Amino acid sequence: MGLEVLDLGPDVPESVDYPDYGYAVASALRDGKAKRGVLICGSGIGISIAANRYVEIRAALVSDALAARLAREHNDANVICFGGRMIGPEVARDCLRVFMETPFEGGRHERRVDKLSRPL
Repeated sequence: MGLEVLDLGPDVPESVDYPDYGYAVASALRDGKAKRGVLICGSGIGISIAANRYVEIRAALVSDALAARLAREHNDANVICFGGRMIGPEVARDCLRVFMETPFEGGRHERRVDKLSRPL
């Protein structure tokens, strides 16, 4: 897609603790080192929970292009999450393309996103 990629790992085939990578991507976004993130774990659930612990992150677990589009349009999601055991590579590529190309719609969604971005 012609985008610069910041690869935060893992770079080993062995099992790793996925929260470490969710936190690494969230920190990169928070610190301005990246604008969007992509996270993958077995189901996608744990990694999205890990990333969403940061108030600046709106991580969306998606399994189809419609969910990817709505995550961006309505929620201004800045991280897309996939379940490696749940989605095939072609569908994941399509979701990623839609996610990266879709702008935030704003409007009525703006106040909701603002509420999501406030600390409790």
